[in-house]
Amino acid sequence: MPRTNFQELLDAGVHFGHLKRKWNPAMAPYIFMERNGIHIIDLEKTIVKLDEAASAMKHIARSGKKILFVATKKQAKEIVAEKVKQVNMPYVTERWPGGMLTNFPTIRKAVKKMGSIDKMATDGTFSNLSKREKLQVTRQRAKLEKNLGSIVDLTRLPSALFVVDVCKEHIAVREAKRLGIPVFAMVDTNSDPTDIEFPIPANDDASKSISLIVSLLCQSIEEGLNERKMEKDKEPVQKDWKIARKDLETKDLPDSVIAALADEEEEEEPEAEDESTVDEIEADEEITAVIDDTEEE
Repeated sequence: MPRTNFQELLDAGVHFGHLKRKWNPAMAPYIFMERNGIHIIDLEKTIVKLDEAASAMKHIARSGKKILFVATKKQAKEIVAEKVKQVNMPYVTERWPGGMLTNFPTIRKAVKKMGSIDKMATDGTFSNLSKREKLQVTRQRAKLEKNLGSIVDLTRLPSALFVVDVCKEHIAVREAKRLGIPVFAMVDTNSDPTDIEFPIPANDDASKSISLIVSLLCQSIEEGLNERKMEKDKEPVQKDWKIARKDLETKDLPDSVIAALADEEEEEEPEAEDESTVDEIEADEEITAVIDDTEEE
């Protein structure tokens, strides 16, 4: 049964595309018609693609993997942050820091630095700093929190990426493709869906459209998380991933998603406790670069 219907999508304005002169020919299969110089998206195809994406996200969530949501455009920031928080998935709503995926260890290092600063505040080290040092540390913590605070729990690369606007988030999409991470995306009539595993033809500018699509996907993630919880209660023993892979291959999912889901869980290295000194908190060159790169221009 479809997760939504034609009328609901119509009411949210999901069908409105861009001006005809701005269209991308690769979107031709998803365009229903042109009216008053504006392309109209075929909502029947949107329903089909949305169901496919929701089903795949549900499987990813049920496997215990993370999906990183990316939405840095003004009208999508608050919507994505609010809805994605509810399903405990990581998200980026400020400027995308270059190398977020391809240089993930450095990003993790910057996130750990936040923990180091917090530890200083609790163990009394912070009170021993000079006024100038306190100001530097506080500013650094604020910048890191603003740009990386929403990915604190992302201890490894995500299994999938969701973006609201393919054109605006082209760097994130390119990094994901380079690492073989499957991409889910809202694609408007000016976008190129060629390299997107799960394109969802939809208006990516209207807040109502974004809210509806993200809500439906988050519902599917929540369903997957609930099923995972029920399975854990019934079977405390970890499932054999070879058997799991065979199960997944019976589903209508792309190879990249199956590989992401059926990959054997790697043992996470325990994070060594940071014994931060004032010199460390002044940050090494890599972390400083991350902070500078994520600042709003």
